[in-house]
Amino acid sequence: MTKDQIAGISLSAEAEAWSAEAVVRWACSTYPQNFAIASAFGAEGVALIDIAVRVLPTVPIFTLDTEFFFPETYELMARIERRYDLKIERIRPSLTPEQQDAEHGPTLWSRNPERCCQIRKVEPLQRKLTQLGAWMTAIRRDQTAARAQAKKIEWDQRFGLVKINPLADWTTEMVWSHIRKHEVPYNPLHDRHYPSIGCTHCTRLVAPGEEPRSGRWPGLHRTECGLHERDDREIRLPAPPPPL
Repeated sequence: MTKDQIAGISLSAEAEAWSAEAVVRWACSTYPQNFAIASAFGAEGVALIDIAVRVLPTVPIFTLDTEFFFPETYELMARIERRYDLKIERIRPSLTPEQQDAEHGPTLWSRNPERCCQIRKVEPLQRKLTQLGAWMTAIRRDQTAARAQAKKIEWDQRFGLVKINPLADWTTEMVWSHIRKHEVPYNPLHDRHYPSIGCTHCTRLVAPGEEPRSGRWPGLHRTECGLHERDDREIRLPAPPPPL
């Protein structure tokens, strides 16, 4: 399915009633060789991986490795690979941290976090998505205002392909219920008051009563890195494949 094929066609409402598993099965059926999960390995991310590998054990997964992850995040990635017998693709920036310092000055994240995210997240994602017809994320509507209108299957205007959000209507409680029920590996930083985990330089713990994403880019009134902009173009979807 291409942009030209879906532009101007109404989205059928049934996709919003599908379970997360049904959305994943639809993706596997519609894009058998041409989609991948993007994961930063937060709680939602590992829950989605667990759901997806039950549908397709060889589901492709990639991460935007900024090279500034917490050690616990890298350790979790290794645990996920062992648990599910898969290989996570690391998509890295074109500049190493040292090259970024030389070109843009040290601690770019503290002076211009938008530019740092552009270099270390957005540009690598753009390169990766040119290889795909659809990408899958673990974003949820109740995470930020920018994600509140996310659909389970939508057109990604910024990157020019279909975006699939199987957990769009999940709550935090649903995520953790799945993790506990299926004993899914998760980042131990979550147990230390880090509900949202990004790069070491731009993530702090969250105090009781604070918003879950207030620990991201603290003091900058910023909750997004530029990956999840959207528009309201609607698409008509094929029926989901039958249950496995």
